[in-house]
Amino acid sequence: MPTYRDEVVVLRTHKLGEADRIVTMLSRRHGKVRAVAKGVRRTSSKFGARLEPFMVADVQLYQGRTLDIVQQAESLGSYGAPIVADYDRYTAAHVMVETADRLNEAEATAQQYLLLVGGLRTLAQGGRAPRGVLDSYLLRAMALSGWAPALDACARCGTPGPHEWFVAPLGGSVCRACAPAGSPRIHPETLLLMRALIAGEWEIVDAASAHARSAASGLVAAYTQYHLERGIRSLSQMETRR
Repeated sequence: MPTYRDEVVVLRTHKLGEADRIVTMLSRRHGKVRAVAKGVRRTSSKFGARLEPFMVADVQLYQGRTLDIVQQAESLGSYGAPIVADYDRYTAAHVMVETADRLNEAEATAQQYLLLVGGLRTLAQGGRAPRGVLDSYLLRAMALSGWAPALDACARCGTPGPHEWFVAPLGGSVCRACAPAGSPRIHPETLLLMRALIAGEWEIVDAASAHARSAASGLVAAYTQYHLERGIRSLSQMETRR
């Protein structure tokens, strides 16, 4: 069908000409979509504000040869304003949408869409530490893409844990026999925190020490970037705040 509707999260935008934008979106049913939103940079635009990063919308699109065209956009979640108003939320949200943008087409599933919407909603509502929300999102996004870190058994030989070493290239925690020389150790509290982040056990997350949170964030960042096979530029802004 040349015209279709879908729910989308706006990941990023680029200027096109004097009044248009190219909008990159993660959709619920069609994976990642790149479309032209005509006239949205004019003050008279009826839906320009609905197609800003971090916004969730119900859109109607016309299927083009290279880029689709946005015909209509109705807001489903106005998360942009409360996120932009807080620097920590803003930087965390940027990492989340950049990660979603790095997903392969085969990985851009409805589950990834719902995970991202839930993460942005939580950031917009407040009440949770932005870095914790981000780390939970990254671990779950990797799990949905088939890269869940091994936290309960050795990633290499399967020996039941817990284990004291964590090696991102090997897939998570590893036993003494499988840990390469110089492998970083992981404190039991940090390992417990990472389990809680991927499971959404916020009582454990909220009770974790600052040291465990910092250590877990470093491991999550390294693990995510290794398996995405590229760096996440927005993470550098988060690191300056630690």
